[in-house]
Amino acid sequence: MSDYVVDASVAAKWFFAEVHGEEALRLLEPRHRLYAPDFLLVEFDNMVWKRVRRREIAAAEGRKVRAALRLVPIQTHPSGSLLDSAYELAVRTNCSIYDCLYVALAMRIEGRMVTADRRLYDALAPGPFAKYLAWVEDLVE
Repeated sequence: MSDYVVDASVAAKWFFAEVHGEEALRLLEPRHRLYAPDFLLVEFDNMVWKRVRRREIAAAEGRKVRAALRLVPIQTHPSGSLLDSAYELAVRTNCSIYDCLYVALAMRIEGRMVTADRRLYDALAPGPFAKYLAWVEDLVE
């Protein structure tokens, strides 16, 4: 059993045709335990709203996608309990607090955060937090 923290860039690939979508779908296999800060729901909803606003999807489809995410077995953790760690990570890495919430959770559960955000991955991969990080395409378990 593998423990993964998923960010919104990965969750989006479960519902929209995007590069690395097949790789992201592997995370939904029962052999993986998925985690996320509760902030994931806010970030994901904002991504869906942007697609509706740009008329890439209809509002009704947006509602269905939002509901579908809530059916995925992801254990969410209160973002507030991660803020101190996320802040310290942000100061050390120059990554946003939002992104560092995911990393802080990966550290807490001793798992790895999976991302499809290349900028974030490239910023963290060479440093001391690399062991808590995974690129979505590299999941071959």
